Amino acid sequence: MKNYITHDEWCIVEEGFHPEHNEITESLMSLGNGRMGQRGNFEEGYSGKTLLGNYVAGVYFPDKTRVGWWKNGYPDYFAKVLNACNWAGIEIRIGADLLDLNTCKIDDFKRVLNMKEGVLDRTATVTLSGGRKLRIHSKRFCSMADDEAGAISYSMVPLNFTDHFSITPFLDGNIRNRDSNYDESFWNGIAHEAQACEGYLVLETKSNPYQVEQFRVATGMKFDFKLNGMPAEPAVQYIAQDKYVNGSTQLEVKEGQELTIYKYAVNLSSANYAHDELLPKAKAYIARIADKGFDRMYAEHVQAWAGKWEKNDITIAGDVAAQQGIRFNIFHLNQTYTGEDERLNIGPKGFTGEKYGGSTYWDTEAYCIPFYLSTADDKVARNLLVYRYKHLQKAIENAAKLGFSEGAALYPMVTMNGEECHNEWEITFEEIHRNGAIAYAIYDYTRYTGDESYVTDRGLEVLIGISRFWKQRVNWSEEKGQYVMLGVTGPNEYENNVNNNWYTNYIACWTLRYTLEVIDKLWKQDSRKLNEVIFKTNLQLNTELADWKHIVDNMHYPFDPNRQVFLQQQGFLDKQLLTVTDIADQRPINQRWSWDRILRSCFIKQADVLQGLYFFEHEFDAGAIRRNFDFYEPMTVHESSLSPCVHSILAAGLGLREKAYEMYLRTARLDLDDYNNDTEDGLHITSMAGTWMSVVKGFAGQRVKDGVLSFKPYLPEQWQGYSFRIGFRGSLLKVSVSKGSVSIENVSDSGITVLVNDQKVFVDALASVQL
Repeated sequence: MKNYITHDEWCIVEEGFHPEHNEITESLMSLGNGRMGQRGNFEEGYSGKTLLGNYVAGVYFPDKTRVGWWKNGYPDYFAKVLNACNWAGIEIRIGADLLDLNTCKIDDFKRVLNMKEGVLDRTATVTLSGGRKLRIHSKRFCSMADDEAGAISYSMVPLNFTDHFSITPFLDGNIRNRDSNYDESFWNGIAHEAQACEGYLVLETKSNPYQVEQFRVATGMKFDFKLNGMPAEPAVQYIAQDKYVNGSTQLEVKEGQELTIYKYAVNLSSANYAHDELLPKAKAYIARIADKGFDRMYAEHVQAWAGKWEKNDITIAGDVAAQQGIRFNIFHLNQTYTGEDERLNIGPKGFTGEKYGGSTYWDTEAYCIPFYLSTADDKVARNLLVYRYKHLQKAIENAAKLGFSEGAALYPMVTMNGEECHNEWEITFEEIHRNGAIAYAIYDYTRYTGDESYVTDRGLEVLIGISRFWKQRVNWSEEKGQYVMLGVTGPNEYENNVNNNWYTNYIACWTLRYTLEVIDKLWKQDSRKLNEVIFKTNLQLNTELADWKHIVDNMHYPFDPNRQVFLQQQGFLDKQLLTVTDIADQRPINQRWSWDRILRSCFIKQADVLQGLYFFEHEFDAGAIRRNFDFYEPMTVHESSLSPCVHSILAAGLGLREKAYEMYLRTARLDLDDYNNDTEDGLHITSMAGTWMSVVKGFAGQRVKDGVLSFKPYLPEQWQGYSFRIGFRGSLLKVSVSKGSVSIENVSDSGITVLVNDQKVFVDALASVQL
């Protein structure tokens, strides 16, 4: 664990520069607005340890797969969210010195991510050659009000000298992804120009056999200067090259004077504009935001953030570390995905790094959708479902590549456009439980919103495709007289190629059951609509539905009758059953053990059986959940970011309050404290929704029961109180929990009935109740 970040309720604060942790801090202080984002790099550049990162939503490159042994069924490429043009760069020379915090002496330093306002703020005093002292202050944001734009204010004051300052704002498209399979650049230059304190680059992804049309991105900048608050208009010289443009000027700055550079930038993608419109639209966009000026852009941006915090802030009294952690997670979720574009989804790293290619995983459906259901308009979560619906045909094609037929759909483990682009056999071919998460998300959305139009208009087609896959993926075991599922990897990726993973078997049968229920309900309510779906999918009512029901009634579930627990997989009890306390000095095992040793061990990367009990807790009694929790949690090393939140929620429901709080802190501060020594690669965006769930579903016990919002709240001993807002079917509630008291305030204009500790409570419009 790292403990260099100062605890603060609204800010992520680095007091004093920590160069050994710089890439971690760059991840923590990343900015975004749903359309574009960047890591917390220095504007003036840095020759030390750094990962320069700028990203444009939806823009990717299909990098050719590189594996040692090609296996039939592998995808041809791995889709990478591209490290795009560096728009924030400002090269600065003072006399003969290049300003570089890696080479000059740093006298004081403070870097702050203000989460309330969505602004990265940095101050430093440095000593240059000859004892010259310089004070620096930069502010930067990716605008939430103008979501294809960003702005920078960069000020310098020479404290004990006078000299010539050479200032060069630039756009640099000579960028490479650190995770490139073949260490290549993915961009070609299309257009470049610079004049009148402006500069533009149009870049296009390189041609490749896996993409019909290349992406283009137009990046533009405009800059101006002030000296002691007054406009300065020095002569500017320009360079415009294939993938690089700049404008350079020199000014004499006297001791004590403040020189400020304002830089405005835009990123426009061909995903949203025609190729021939990109450059003129970029110029018009730049003109509009520069006309506003930095202060107005900043004010509108802060106002947009205030609107978001009004809906989804969680307050915690008496525990600054916990308060900082939850806001950090909510902040990054909001700036990663806004739900405005159904073509976009949530990458595990968002705009904070390149690992995992920035592509979509099952994390979205299993972890993120509940957050957006409760904190945003229904359309936001619905658009995440539409994203998968639009990829249904690709999912059918993915399954066909592995030998499935007749409309069976296998959604990809990793994707940008619906095609599988993950190439580890134990994941690509075997971690098929991801299909179940897609189905569960449809159920989760319908249950929470009460809106059944999605499942009937689109979702049923997806459920039928997934159900066909499960039917073909199981086989009948003559020895057991049951259906079995062989050669899978469950959520616990520290076991590969196992038979009858309990969670996979269960969610497969649950999907079949749910699909049958939806069909039966639609038959009774709107047979015409059902007939449309039957015709579109060529569903064979007499045979397919009977096959699905037979599987549901005859699936094999591994079980230990002595311990009365579900077995993670068929051979789990053949392992030496240890606990994490037995290997306390050897963790994390994924960085200290061989893969062979990990696979043979009993240790669990993340919730597996417990993942199923979390999803389907209403189908199990408290005793079964407790027995399985007590058996599996001591063997869980939590080396997946997705693990602690599930354990926190289950522990809270079981009354294991200390364990629930321990797991909450682990998920809330996973990146802030770098629990798994991997924050430098980027943040764990999708698991951040689990932090929100740990409070709302864990400590507050939020559920939906028969269409009614339900709470079973309690107050962790470490807190004086907490509150959160939650939207439900057109109502917005503020729930506050303190010692011995629960308050529910209805801030919407219609009354609502809720359950609190299983008792019905009516809360009138614009009123509150105290319990």
